[in-house]
Amino acid sequence: MAKKAFMDKKAQQFMEEYLNNVSPTSHEWTGQKIWLKYLKPYVDECRLDNYGTAYGIINPKAKYKVVLEAHADEISWMVKYVSKEGFIYVTRNGGSDHMIAPSKRVNIHTPDGVVKGVFGWPAIHMRNRANEEKPSVNNLFIDVGCHSKEEVLDLGIHIGAQITYDEGFMEMNNRYYAGRALDNRMGGFMIAQVARMIHENKDKIPFGLYFVNSVMEEVGLQGARMIVDTIRPNVAIITDVAHDTTTPMIEVKEEGEFKCGDGPLLSYAPAVHNNLLKLIMDAAKTNKIPYQVEAISRATGTDTDAFAFSVGGVVSALVSLPLRYMHTTVEMVHKDDVENVSKLMYQSVKKIKNNQDFRYFKP
Repeated sequence: MAKKAFMDKKAQQFMEEYLNNVSPTSHEWTGQKIWLKYLKPYVDECRLDNYGTAYGIINPKAKYKVVLEAHADEISWMVKYVSKEGFIYVTRNGGSDHMIAPSKRVNIHTPDGVVKGVFGWPAIHMRNRANEEKPSVNNLFIDVGCHSKEEVLDLGIHIGAQITYDEGFMEMNNRYYAGRALDNRMGGFMIAQVARMIHENKDKIPFGLYFVNSVMEEVGLQGARMIVDTIRPNVAIITDVAHDTTTPMIEVKEEGEFKCGDGPLLSYAPAVHNNLLKLIMDAAKTNKIPYQVEAISRATGTDTDAFAFSVGGVVSALVSLPLRYMHTTVEMVHKDDVENVSKLMYQSVKKIKNNQDFRYFKP
């Protein structure tokens, strides 16, 4: 039987629909519906917690539990204040980059539907070039074509309304995927492909395997902190994005040298359990999957920290997808890396033994 392609038509359609959907932090439910619909045929059971973290399980009754985790939320803006002239001022929801905002088209999400707007900015002719004011959260504003606060409110716009960029997914040069929110919906796509590979290959998993798409990572790993207490897993492999440091204006001596297309990024870090990391590296070597290595001296800044340092300490590791231009609307990842991260997590799961003890030694 011919080997099934990693990116078949169904997977491609799912990826594009999932990446193009809007799932701001604490408003992830539209994306979670798409994700669970795709995942459901490949797992035994699907669940959802109170704040929207979604997960599917193979062998839900097993006592030994392994988690593969990504996060579902994207950065956004929120309506903070509306001036009497009808201009909307904003606050961050997650790590939104103020430098890229001017002149961007936006969607403001209201109970009555989407309202279109733009981040306005004074024309170059009108700015003091000797002392030019830079974009900041304090001076960014959105224009929705209204002339008063009352007109804005009549559109259904309210304080706290979510604002996302009106940008979509695309492919570049047959090598890259690009768009907004690849951080970290591409992670959700990749763990779903692991579930698909297990199902298609009819692999027998001897433990409970949980595919978790957490909410609210962008505001402090909050979804992961909740779900780890719910599941209480023995092992967790987290996937997120990491910086491609080979683009201009980045100092590799400070940041390390990592490149899109050169494989998944594996991390040495306090939250990363060395024995699980060794298992993942062995899986990469055995299956000839290229990978890169980074050193993180303190927190990883990912859901790995939430899993590792909760419920008495979950054996955790991080498998990252190299990405260019993080927290912009043109995030880029290499197609080969997307496939290799998925395959590495799949091969790593197959190496884990039921009831495996990862401790360094026994007293």
